[in-house]
Amino acid sequence: MTTLLTGATVWDGLTDSPAGVRDILVDKDRISAIGEHLPVPDGAVVIDLAGHTVTPGFMDCHTHVTLTPALAPAIAKSGAAIALASLPVLKTMLLNGFTTIRDLMTADLEYNTLDLRNAIAAGLIVGPRMLVAPHMISARGGHGDFSAILDAQFQGGHRLLEMAAADGCDEIRTRVRTEIRAGADWIKFGATGGFSSPSDDPAQTTYSQEEMNTLVATARDLGRHATPHCLGDEGVQRAVRAGVRSIEHGNLATAQTLRMMIDEDVFLVPTQYTMLDDARRVDDDAYWAHQPAYKRHKYRVHRRALLDGATFVAESQVKIAFGTDAGMFPHADNWKEFPMMVSTGISNARALKAATSVAAELLELDDLGVLAPGKIADIIAMPGDPFTDIDVTGTVDFVMKDGVVHKQP
Repeated sequence: MTTLLTGATVWDGLTDSPAGVRDILVDKDRISAIGEHLPVPDGAVVIDLAGHTVTPGFMDCHTHVTLTPALAPAIAKSGAAIALASLPVLKTMLLNGFTTIRDLMTADLEYNTLDLRNAIAAGLIVGPRMLVAPHMISARGGHGDFSAILDAQFQGGHRLLEMAAADGCDEIRTRVRTEIRAGADWIKFGATGGFSSPSDDPAQTTYSQEEMNTLVATARDLGRHATPHCLGDEGVQRAVRAGVRSIEHGNLATAQTLRMMIDEDVFLVPTQYTMLDDARRVDDDAYWAHQPAYKRHKYRVHRRALLDGATFVAESQVKIAFGTDAGMFPHADNWKEFPMMVSTGISNARALKAATSVAAELLELDDLGVLAPGKIADIIAMPGDPFTDIDVTGTVDFVMKDGVVHKQP
């Protein structure tokens, strides 16, 4: 099938501003030409996108399609029920313009996110293409161990709530190999505590340097990158020394640690919407009425450091890749990461590149993230201009993935 997109202002994903009004010719799943006043091939479908800005499809490098903000109900469901509940989530994300996602943990012991990835690739269900880290490998008592929600006498051996817990180099090595045997694209691990977990603190580092080195090296030996849930400064530094490709969150990292990441060419996926929205609203009693008291307490303790950390990121030259942590908040809101990034001083262009060309670089998807002849035709459009009004990223009304139109005005 041949499609000609006309009338829109086109941004290629690389430059600091759009090139102007251009036509884009798509043949099957690839872009075949971009230019002014392209001739209409015989039999082509013409779609007029006048008044729109066309960009590469967005990428969310940190999602949890099987999670909901209330974690307990998700844990209580069967793997099949969790996967079925994810189908409308995946469709919504695609129709919001996210044509590629990296999912970084499911909430059970099964591998349902791998099944979802494969079903999308086979055309059985509708959604963004997926890269998957099935589980988060975590120290016991760390961010991925939720057995602490039980009284102490019930915690030991509660395999479900411990999820992918592993301690010591031998157990960690086995866990990494098990994840890769199942088909993992990435390895996710907990380098520090977190806000939503009950038994740790975001500033605590939960794996030793030796344990992180073992985990990352084992993944590398089997051709996979590792990326950590990581908030505290020491945890970021240990993970960078271990050789991770990206840092997830990094919201308590100092300017010095960000410079270390730059020197080692490590990407940052800052998930600022979920972190900063909570930090900015820490005194809003209504907002916290149905959330755990321990989570609010942690935000009170770390609020200033979180706000300062966002400034450090905006002022640095660290490579920012777009990621939201959607699942910790409703998936339909993941576009709100864009205005949150901009509110901290990140430019509109840098935020947009984070979700396109920089995300593609992080994920090593060379045929995506850029609009150019020969690239895969993941193309979206939104009315207005996101370079002057970042909020229009939430109004995407044209979505093409692999040359197939899923939504149009």
